[in-house]
Amino acid sequence: MDYSKFFSADVPSFLRSPVREIFRKVDLNAICSFAGGYPAACTFPLADIPGLAEKVLSKYGTKALQYGATQGVPELRELIASRYGVPVSQVQITTSSQQGIDVCTRVFVNPGEVILANNPVYLGALQSFRAYRALVLPLFGPGGISDGTPAPGKMAHNVAEGNIDGRGDGPKNTPGPKFIYVIPDFNNPSGETMSLREREEIVRLARELDCLIVEDSPYRELRYSGEPVVTIRELAPERTLQLGSFSKIFAPGFRLGWIIGPEQLLEQIYICKQCLDLCPPVFDQYLAAEFLGSGLLDANLQKTIVEYRHRRDLMVSLLEKYMPSGVSWTYPEGGLFLWLTLPSAVDTVALYDKALAAGVAYVAGSFFYTDGSHRNTMRLNFSFIDEAKMEPGIRLLASLIRDIAE
Repeated sequence: MDYSKFFSADVPSFLRSPVREIFRKVDLNAICSFAGGYPAACTFPLADIPGLAEKVLSKYGTKALQYGATQGVPELRELIASRYGVPVSQVQITTSSQQGIDVCTRVFVNPGEVILANNPVYLGALQSFRAYRALVLPLFGPGGISDGTPAPGKMAHNVAEGNIDGRGDGPKNTPGPKFIYVIPDFNNPSGETMSLREREEIVRLARELDCLIVEDSPYRELRYSGEPVVTIRELAPERTLQLGSFSKIFAPGFRLGWIIGPEQLLEQIYICKQCLDLCPPVFDQYLAAEFLGSGLLDANLQKTIVEYRHRRDLMVSLLEKYMPSGVSWTYPEGGLFLWLTLPSAVDTVALYDKALAAGVAYVAGSFFYTDGSHRNTMRLNFSFIDEAKMEPGIRLLASLIRDIAE
C-alpha cells in the first residue's frame, strides 16, 4: 500500500537527526561515543529524588498527580521568576527547552518566512525550523562569530531589503526575518561564547529589522572559566524570548524547560501549548520546584561544574597529545561541546561509517550548517563519555584523521 498520499505537505521538510540515528543503531556503552549531548549520569541528584518525591506527595497530595495550568504550576514559575529577576507573568513552563524552540517557530513563522541563525546552528533548532518550512539564513558573514567580526554579514542586510539570495536577482518583497535565533553562551555545536559587542550587535540588528530574538540558553549556568556576559534578554527585554532548561542542571528525564519573555508573546504561546500538551508534567514540576527552592539545585550545580571542568580539560589535553598537525579546536568556557576543524582533505561525513565500525562516534559538523558546508568539521561532546573511554576514543579518532590528512 502506498502511504505517501496520507502525509501532509510538511512531512518532506522533516529533518532526520544523525545523532538519534546513532542511538537507534548502536549501543553507546559498546563504543567510545562523543556524539550525543547527554549530561553525565553522575551529575544527576539520584540520592535526593526519593526524598523530593516523598515531600511533593506529602505537601501536594493528589494535586501533584492531576492536570495543571498550561503556564506551569505557580510554585515553579515563582521560583524561576525570582531567580532571573522577572515578573511571574513573564514565565511560561515548557515540556523541554526543545518544545520552546518548536512552539516559538510554530507561533511566529509562516512557511517561506526567514529565520536568521548563528552558523553553525543547533541541529534540534534546525529541525524545527525546517519542519515549519522556514527559510534559515546565516546571521553573520562567512567567518561566523568566531572570526571576531561582529558586524552582520551581507546576507542579513539583503534579507532586510527583500533580496534573500544576496546577489541582487533573488525574490523581491520578501518580508524581513521573523526572529533571530542564537545560543550566545557556549553554543551548541561550536562551544563558543558571544562577546558583549556581538550581543549588542544582534540587538541593534533586531531593532533595525524589527524582528524578535530567540535566545536559547540551556548551558549558561554551566560556566567553568571566564566571566559571565550579560544576556541578550537583559539588553532587549521587549523583543527577546529566552529559553531555559532543567535538562542540563537537574536531569533530562523530567523534560522541563521554560520561556521568559513579554507577556503579549507568551499569551499566544500559552494558547498554542493548549493544543500541544495541555500542560507540562505536573509531578515533575513540583519535584523541580522543591529541588530549586531547597537550594539543592545550586549545590548540585557546583559539583557538576567541577566535574565538567575536569572533563573539558582532560579532552583538550588528549587532543593536544594525539591529534595530528592541522587540526584545531575550540576551548569552551562552559557547556558540553568542543568543535574541531580538520584539514580540508578530511570529509567527516565520509569518514563517519569507518569511525563507527572502528568503535568511535562523533557528529559531522556539516549537519549543523544551514547549507551543509564545512565537511571538515566535527562536534565532540565531553560530558557523557566515561573518563576511562575518553583517551582510547580520542587516540582512535586521531589515528583515523591522520590516515587521511597525512
